[in-house]
Amino acid sequence: MCLKDLNAKLVSDFHIECLANDNWPDNDLENFEIGNYWFWIQKNHKYNCSLWDEEDLARRVDVSDSEIAANKRNIDGFNQKRNDAIEKIDEAILKNLVDIKVAESAWLNSETCGSIIDRLSIISLKILHMGIQSERVDISEKLIAEAKEKKERLIVQKADLMLSLDRIFKGLVEGQIYYRVYRQFKMYNDANMNPYLSGLR
Repeated sequence: MCLKDLNAKLVSDFHIECLANDNWPDNDLENFEIGNYWFWIQKNHKYNCSLWDEEDLARRVDVSDSEIAANKRNIDGFNQKRNDAIEKIDEAILKNLVDIKVAESAWLNSETCGSIIDRLSIISLKILHMGIQSERVDISEKLIAEAKEKKERLIVQKADLMLSLDRIFKGLVEGQIYYRVYRQFKMYNDANMNPYLSGLR
């Protein structure tokens, strides 16, 4: 797929389609070519979904501390993979722009396509789960009403993100916007830099 054919609705629809699949996130929804930006969009969404489940599990109070510790380690691992996937999305998108001449007046965008796609992934999860809360029959009408209101706000926020993403896509293809891949450099996950793993402490 050519970058000019990528848009926010396609990304959002893919996120929703994944969430509706009974085998997700244990299995990929599509077999994308490795290195393609869709490959990394899918990986990013998968890691966010796995993170969501682990974050819920880590709040349990009826299990042993060792189980919670295992959840915390899984959270750390998925979060690193999620951030790596964001960078890979940006790398793949920018690779498709090498022939685009950037205008001298082009705007340097501090937020990347990868980071917005990541936010769209997360907000799709929030909308899904807030919707589940709004349809419960075992909680008060007040809580149900609050959940419905929050879901509506999330839908507006998602629309704003999609509008921003499409504007950036358009600007990139036209050479009016550019951005750089911003490396996270998670030092705490690096055994050579974490002071408690590297021998500094």
